[in-house]
Amino acid sequence: MKTLDTLIPDIYKLFETGHECSTENLDKFAETIRDTVAQRLSSYKEPRKPTLRMSNIGKADCQLWFELNGTKPDGDIPPTTKIKFLYGDIIESLVLLLIKEAGYEVTDEQKEVYFRGIKGHLDAKVEGQVVDVKSASKYAFEKFKDGTLKDNDSFGYIKQIGGYSAAEEVDGAFIALNKESGELALLEVPLTFGSQRATEKRIEEIKKVVSSPKKPPRAYSPEPHNKSGNMKLPTNCSYCDFKQTCWADSNNGKGLRTFVYSTGPVYLTSVQKEPDVFEVK
Repeated sequence: MKTLDTLIPDIYKLFETGHECSTENLDKFAETIRDTVAQRLSSYKEPRKPTLRMSNIGKADCQLWFELNGTKPDGDIPPTTKIKFLYGDIIESLVLLLIKEAGYEVTDEQKEVYFRGIKGHLDAKVEGQVVDVKSASKYAFEKFKDGTLKDNDSFGYIKQIGGYSAAEEVDGAFIALNKESGELALLEVPLTFGSQRATEKRIEEIKKVVSSPKKPPRAYSPEPHNKSGNMKLPTNCSYCDFKQTCWADSNNGKGLRTFVYSTGPVYLTSVQKEPDVFEVK
């Protein structure tokens, strides 16, 4: 039985020495990509009803409260974001193919699991260990590479894999791919790390939160934008589908103001100095 210690170097070797792929693995990969594209595109006909899932328990309390209590999102998910979700799925399938071709046993792809009544789907197990594949930006990738994700986990990934590991009673690991450079990184999260208990506690907490008629407090506070004196939403809030509703009292009750910079939109909660860029009305 192989261990994951040598997984990344073994994948890189496929590209260094030349490699003849297994026809069976390639056929399975092609079938998965076909089904993934078809499923993603057809799923937008009828959006699924929001539920607690292993993949969303790491979201902020206020975001989950809005989501599971029928609050209307700010708007439809833009096509560009849907495409991003799609190629994230494709990258996951590609990484799993490379793991197989590197000689590692891959099982339980998309297996449905339950932990404390919450459902989730594994990406796969590699050599019997739960593995979650993540495609990441350069900044997010560094957290997987240097292990700081365990201390700075904005999106609740550790709790998510803790639930998968607890459900299967085996150790977990992330395999991350830097979308900009193609670099891979492995971050192991053993059961002894404590992610199982953290996930249990989180599930207990969030069940109480979403069943309460009272909206929980905001999870984050505004932060300075440049040296203008303006205040903006932090990164986590800017990705939330309910930011307009949640921050309706900003800018003296006028709501968020959105300014488009070269790096992307910035959502200001307080404007002391008018930005010299386009504002979305």
